Amino acid sequence: MTHLSMEQLVGLREPVIDAGLASAREHLDSCPACQAELDALHQRAARLRALPALRPSRNQWNVIATRLAAEKRTRRRRWAAVGAVALAASVALAVVGRDLAKPKSADASEAIAAAMDRSQRLERTLERYKPDSRVVDGFTAGVAERIEDRIGAIDQQLQAAQLLDQVQQQKVMLNLWRERVGLMGALVDVHVTKASNVGL
Repeated sequence: MTHLSMEQLVGLREPVIDAGLASAREHLDSCPACQAELDALHQRAARLRALPALRPSRNQWNVIATRLAAEKRTRRRRWAAVGAVALAASVALAVVGRDLAKPKSADASEAIAAAMDRSQRLERTLERYKPDSRVVDGFTAGVAERIEDRIGAIDQQLQAAQLLDQVQQQKVMLNLWRERVGLMGALVDVHVTKASNVGL
């Protein structure tokens, strides 16, 4: 004996029974197993209707709005610190560039030697600071990497300048050494300023 399927039982629950379910109704009237299954189906539907409506436990909007405002303030502070670093680097570059642009009664070779000495002092300052052993944020690391790349490009140009004639060589090398000193000063500022921010 074949019992009614779940679809047929659900169809028999409807108040209007279509003509195709007439034989199913006859089977239901004579089959205790199908009647028990239909009763269980009614009970399940009643239990589902008796469940309470689900609502959020509490309004989370204030918590989310507060968190978003805090993140916005943090981003503003971070950009202000980056702006301060950039400003310090540009001021250092301007001061060093101005001082090197007007060498006091020194000829080109003395100015080159002074710039080389300044560059070496900045490198020693950076080595004492040990930036590779410190943790920095991604933006600071990116700025430092770009400055280091520019310094590397200037070093290559300094090597290429060795092949020029004496007059051109001094002029080109003086400009390159001045630029290198400015970039080294900016690199030191980036690392030192970031360290002071972290220390706060």
